Amino acid sequence: MTAQVDYVVVLCAATSGASGELLGSDEKELARLLWQQVDVNNNKLGKVNELVIKPEVSDVADEKKEEDAAEDLVEEENASGADCVFTAKSLEAALNMFHLQLTNEVNSAGAGTSACLCTDGQLPIRQVIHPEAASKSILVPDCFYSFFDLRKEFRTYFPSDLSSLDVYAMVESLSIPVEAPAICDSLGAPDPLATLPPEVAVRQVQMMAKIVLCLLSEPLRHTFSEPERVNEKFETGTCSKMEKVSDGTVIRARGLPWQSSDQDIARFFSGLNIAKGGAALCLNAQGRRNGEALVRFVSEEHRDLALQRHKHHMGNRYIEVYKATGEDFLKIAGGTSNEVAIFLSREDQIIVRMRGLPFTATHEQVLAFFSPGDALKDACPVSGGRDGILFVRYPDGRPTGDAFVLFACDEHAQCALRKHKEILGRRYIELFKSTAAEVQQVLNRYSSAPLIPVAPAPLLSVLPAVSLLPPPILVRDCLRLRGLPYSASIEDILNFLGEFTHNIRPHGVHMVLNQQGRPSGDCFIQMSSAERALLASQQLHKHVMSCQHGPNSRYVEVFPCSAEEMGLVLMGGSLSHSHTHTHSRNRSGTGLSPPPCKSRRLSPPSYSFTPTPPVLPTEGAAGLYPPLGQVLLAPRPLPPGHAYYPSSAQLYMNYAAYYPSPPGSPTTVGFFPSPSALSSPGGLMRMPGLTYNSKDLINAMQGYQTAVEPVSVLSSSLIGQAGGGEPPVVSLPALVSKPAGHYLDLSLL
Repeated sequence: MTAQVDYVVVLCAATSGASGELLGSDEKELARLLWQQVDVNNNKLGKVNELVIKPEVSDVADEKKEEDAAEDLVEEENASGADCVFTAKSLEAALNMFHLQLTNEVNSAGAGTSACLCTDGQLPIRQVIHPEAASKSILVPDCFYSFFDLRKEFRTYFPSDLSSLDVYAMVESLSIPVEAPAICDSLGAPDPLATLPPEVAVRQVQMMAKIVLCLLSEPLRHTFSEPERVNEKFETGTCSKMEKVSDGTVIRARGLPWQSSDQDIARFFSGLNIAKGGAALCLNAQGRRNGEALVRFVSEEHRDLALQRHKHHMGNRYIEVYKATGEDFLKIAGGTSNEVAIFLSREDQIIVRMRGLPFTATHEQVLAFFSPGDALKDACPVSGGRDGILFVRYPDGRPTGDAFVLFACDEHAQCALRKHKEILGRRYIELFKSTAAEVQQVLNRYSSAPLIPVAPAPLLSVLPAVSLLPPPILVRDCLRLRGLPYSASIEDILNFLGEFTHNIRPHGVHMVLNQQGRPSGDCFIQMSSAERALLASQQLHKHVMSCQHGPNSRYVEVFPCSAEEMGLVLMGGSLSHSHTHTHSRNRSGTGLSPPPCKSRRLSPPSYSFTPTPPVLPTEGAAGLYPPLGQVLLAPRPLPPGHAYYPSSAQLYMNYAAYYPSPPGSPTTVGFFPSPSALSSPGGLMRMPGLTYNSKDLINAMQGYQTAVEPVSVLSSSLIGQAGGGEPPVVSLPALVSKPAGHYLDLSLL
């Protein structure tokens, strides 16, 4: 709009909550609209109109309350001082009535046809009307998509800070006389935390109209020709990694529903102008949405308004809004692939992500999947045919099983989503509504680096000299509480421990927080002795904990652990919840100590059995390294930490863990010598989850120091599991004594 409008309609909006600079920040509903028309050509003022939104009262039992409210409303209307007062029962009816009254008033004046709203700042339009209408799925009339910001128009001639500028400051700067009672008195502007009184709102509208007349008059002769615009819809698009993105225009939204799309984000920030392709949903390490999004706005002003929507609601969930950087946005939404740019260049297209495709899937199979020939009513044609399908591949060209498909309209996309988990080939296909930023993320993730990093160095180069020795005995004088209610406090934990509270060391309760600084459901407690820790775990394991400040109550798992394991978690590490060495998952595994044993089985030494001395001293292990290096055929890297159960914790990684293979033996050698003298007696070694037979076990143990006595393999029946018909004990051949030492004769196998 370049020519000056015929009418400027000053508008004031009031909610049932805060006013002033806090207007709209508390999500309160719109309570009243006040406006006055200014004839630009003739410098005349129209009537002051007030539109009161009165919610419907549907319950018949509340009719008396409704009558009382109506009487109060009449008194309030008469006291406000407005020339015309209208009422509406809902926001939708109020907006339509406002548009109708404004149109009739412009037509009756006969001096022109173009009119535009004018508000004191951005808040009434951007933070009140549009957000509430979007949350209630109400269509906003066209007149609310363009408006003049009176503060910016005033600043053209009187430079000042917009944040400190208001109606009262403008009236004072222009020396506009106000009628008694004076507004700019010693009390100043109204309290922003309080609801704006109707009479104050009417006077503000009258003062805004006088400010407009003063700007139109000599000597300023201002022209109202460049209004503010509100985007009617969000425009999708691409973003290059080479593009410069200002840090002052990006925010991070957290707590989004996992099924939300970029259109849902744009609806949440309705009234604010998001840059083209400026809504980017974030994915986790598994390629799934993590409930966060980065949003880029057209200016820093809109970004600051978005920050005021911190903890506003999207459905039943509140959304956290924080500042972010342009670099963060480019990491998520930026791309460099020409193929992706061409694929996303088609505007007004709906993107659907396919996951779980067979690696041999072709374009024709995907087209047939969405448009089968024998079911025309279920057909959802792909936009552009083969050009509307983008397969995701690794850098070497191998398919990943993911693809993105374009559809011309939302109707076809919804029809396609109904094929979720239908079969293509021999696999069911998962379908999700996607975004342009998600396409960039997935392509960047698969094309930039492999999901599983390069394996660490070979085993011998990272294996310390003490790794073959049993790890030091850890004193389990601490407790680990897992599964705490998120609202649990230290007082709730002390009440849960009961009599064991007296055995807690000073400052011995440590809550574990996640990366967002919230309770993770874990807690470590330092006890006075290992005996009291074990007794507490036996008596409190899986008991229910109740919270004083929340309705949640959950059963809590209690395990004994060591101070070293506690320190590992508190310093940022994580402990595995099951032992991945075994082929069958142990449901009670914690990565620390298993739950107290209810029956006498093979248990770790720290429970009831005397710790056995180490099998090898340091000197004996040093003599064992040379033959060990000769017999390793295909070593694989060792994960962080020890592989012994259960003394040391193992860290979870984001990629697949690697484990060492048992040392193999060349077939050309019949036996291997071992050191002839040992400084300590032999010991026992427990191998949980053993899947080898006796012959495989001997092959695996060649090259290690063993006792002279026969080796016994316990069947699973002795530890409380089904043995499958195996003999309970299998005796392996004893070592053969020779002058140079003891030897294991493979021919006896």
